[in-house]
Amino acid sequence: MKFKTLMVIKACVCLVLGLPILIVPSFVYSLFGTTLPAGGTFAAREYGAALIGTLLITWIARKATESSARQAIIWGLCVYDALGFVVTLIALLSGVLNFLGWGVAALYLLLAIGFGYFLIRSPKP
Repeated sequence: MKFKTLMVIKACVCLVLGLPILIVPSFVYSLFGTTLPAGGTFAAREYGAALIGTLLITWIARKATESSARQAIIWGLCVYDALGFVVTLIALLSGVLNFLGWGVAALYLLLAIGFGYFLIRSPKP
């Protein structure tokens, strides 16, 4: 897979999940079998805003050539997705999320593996 392709995929995931979480968080989280109190709605909207920020980073940096900035972006996204996988897995195993959460966990895992590949493959700038 090309770096640009992975970045476009990540940008699309951030758009598809980020915008609805930002605008209608309670509805989105209800699809995953959970409810949000007022504080949870605030935190969910913050998460949606972070996804929109990540969308912009991935879209703008999709054509980045080898550099220390590109390496930093890859490191950040790899760690972000790996931690997202762990947090989602914990929520699934503790019964917080329904079966749809497995799709989110799979997305996080695949993206973490993808960015991990570029960490291993990319020469140091």
